[in-house]
Amino acid sequence: MSPTGGATAPARAAEVAAAAQLACLLEASAPKPGNVSPFAAFRDATYEDFLASAVAIGPALAAAGDHPLGATIRAAVEATARWAPSNTNLGLVLLLAPLARAALRLPPDGAPLRSALAATLAETTVADAREAYAAIRRAAPGGLGRTRDQDVAGTPTVTLREAMALAAERDAVAREYATDFQTTFDAGAPALRRAFAAGLPWSDAVVEAYLTLLAAWPDTHIARKLGPEEAVRVQRRARGVIDAGGVRTPTGQAAIAALDRELRDERNARNPGATADLTGAAIYVVLLEGGWGERGERAADGRA
Repeated sequence: MSPTGGATAPARAAEVAAAAQLACLLEASAPKPGNVSPFAAFRDATYEDFLASAVAIGPALAAAGDHPLGATIRAAVEATARWAPSNTNLGLVLLLAPLARAALRLPPDGAPLRSALAATLAETTVADAREAYAAIRRAAPGGLGRTRDQDVAGTPTVTLREAMALAAERDAVAREYATDFQTTFDAGAPALRRAFAAGLPWSDAVVEAYLTLLAAWPDTHIARKLGPEEAVRVQRRARGVIDAGGVRTPTGQAAIAALDRELRDERNARNPGATADLTGAAIYVVLLEGGWGERGERAADGRA
């Protein structure tokens, strides 16, 4: 069942928020190479921090249809900060908030989520940008640097989407805003659905989608920390893991483990964090479009 189908407004809001929380939980729980998982922590963030962060954003996203996008982003980031000691979900919140708003504002004619998302992004304002900038400063992500135009340390004078478009070439989350979430809808969500069609369980499907995205685009978090050459090198390593079979073969699973070891260091500089955010957004889209109900259908006919 789609979380938005056939429910009253309060029930729809609760379901859209629950789907966002579940997307965060599924993303954090899958053992994706280089990320925090139940089996690996960072110096400043644990798996439990990510669980707490997933729960914390629920109320803000439940109200996403009633508040401006920027206010929703800021509320979710501030709620997270009360539970997590470091930035655990800024990029993911920036992606989930417009999706939640779109899902809660779907017209009764059954228009697709993607169309509603495009409309949501098109109507962003300068006030949304101010709130989002405040949220970014509150989360204090590493490696942002400074820019000459619309720097996050200053006061924006353009809409949130316009500000994101200025950063699209260097930041994967910004690229999604500039392209109506093209990567999420055309690459991430389809990768998950292909994995489900092959009978993979959620955890393996999430890892496969993550590797698919990492192999397709250099991770912008790695590029900010270590430079574009290192991001491209990791991208090529991910392609090699997929070529070895990925989650579907013992050889591929060994390659995943080797990549995971390679991506871990004291500073977590090789953490493909942007790819993890894109993966979480893809999970959310699949859930909003009925993916959890399809899971039950797969189990019933023996495919999962």
